[in-house]
Amino acid sequence: MKRALITGVAGFIGSHLAEALLRRGDSVVGLDSFNDYYDPAIKRRNLEAAQACPGFSLREADICEEHTLRSIFHDARPDVVVHLAARAGVRPSLRDPNLYHRVNVIGTQHVLDACRDLGPAHLVIASSSSVYGNSTAVPFRETDPAATPLSPYGATKRMNELQSHVYHHLYGLNITLLRFFTAYGPRQRPDMAIHKFARLILENKPVPMFGDGSMQRDYTYIDDIIDGVVKTIDQPFPYEIFNLGESQTTSLAALIQMLEVHLGQSAIIERLPEQPGDVRITYADIRHARERLGYNPCVSMQEGIARFVAWLRQP
Repeated sequence: MKRALITGVAGFIGSHLAEALLRRGDSVVGLDSFNDYYDPAIKRRNLEAAQACPGFSLREADICEEHTLRSIFHDARPDVVVHLAARAGVRPSLRDPNLYHRVNVIGTQHVLDACRDLGPAHLVIASSSSVYGNSTAVPFRETDPAATPLSPYGATKRMNELQSHVYHHLYGLNITLLRFFTAYGPRQRPDMAIHKFARLILENKPVPMFGDGSMQRDYTYIDDIIDGVVKTIDQPFPYEIFNLGESQTTSLAALIQMLEVHLGQSAIIERLPEQPGDVRITYADIRHARERLGYNPCVSMQEGIARFVAWLRQP
């Protein structure tokens, strides 16, 4: 049994991870600021199942509040820390890059300092496929330079990887970074394409299609993401980066068509120009994760969309 501390626990990935660890008997201290990036009431609903478990406790705090963060680390004494708390989203980061730097870079610095001083055996940090920018070397490999992100959000995530390397080198922290590729499924953030488009289709409202619909994403079902995260919790590495993707791509136009089929309703398409910061393709090479972690994603897009729609239709 492990004692895990999860930052950003009320989010999409964090809440699913907490439930997975609790189901197998781990104890979880969850930390979340319940900020207003999207409705905090949604985040509180995300935690209903976890809060019904005796092994779960919740602390409401901001990772930018260093003294409070260190107090939580001191009280929790976790074996492993999973750092998911961040300001997410490419387009919002263009509007307020200072906020993204403060939360994602300075907040992560506070987490690293707490781990250095209070000694959990292992730290897992959420990175992003956004670090690859508009790379044309597909599929993306962890050994690629990742030197040209296209958004402040992507830049902050690359900075997290560099910060972590420094702390591994200087202080011997065991740190694993996970480059998530567009996670989706029940509880997905409402601003993400699959969730947003599905609701717009159901409400007979226009669905924004940026560009000609040929942009491609490597969509990864939440169960596969959680399987990868749990594997990194159970198998510490000195310093390692893994892609967690499905290693398949789906175009924007194909995604909308898939949603139409599973929702049984046609979309009203609003064609718009490509947006600054958007990349043409994300596509994960997952051979490294297969070999070192035993990571093996198995939920296809068709199955994943069917599961998501079933969740969305629940009263």
